[in-house]
Amino acid sequence: MDASEQDSAPEPTGADRRVFDRAPIELKVEYRRLNTFFADYTKNISRGGTFIGTQRPLDIGTEFVFALDIPHLERPLKLCGKVIWIVGVEEASKANPAGMGIEFQYESDEQRSEKEAIVERLMTDSLGEHLAAKLLGRQPKA
Repeated sequence: MDASEQDSAPEPTGADRRVFDRAPIELKVEYRRLNTFFADYTKNISRGGTFIGTQRPLDIGTEFVFALDIPHLERPLKLCGKVIWIVGVEEASKANPAGMGIEFQYESDEQRSEKEAIVERLMTDSLGEHLAAKLLGRQPKA
């Protein structure tokens, strides 16, 4: 591909923007914006982020705290995230639903490791060791 073809290449969308492979999973997610409380659902998750299906996506660049209800955890998992892309209601389809792509934000490497370990366990519990290992880029445990 020469330089002129690169300049005319379309913007990456959906899976093309992802750094980590995502696993399909539906979890209740709760968050608040100003004085409004929202309860939506994730559509997929990875170590680096999630997609929250919503008819009311937040603006790109919005940073917020949200809570994921995860089976077998005593309390919801609180995460910080940043909206990095959105699919508006008017451009949504069955294959590409309305919502927002969230990149997890961390205060420290220790917090990142702790939260990523929880997400990895969630993916393993939901998908099984073999498929989760493949998505996470590691060898399945024997």
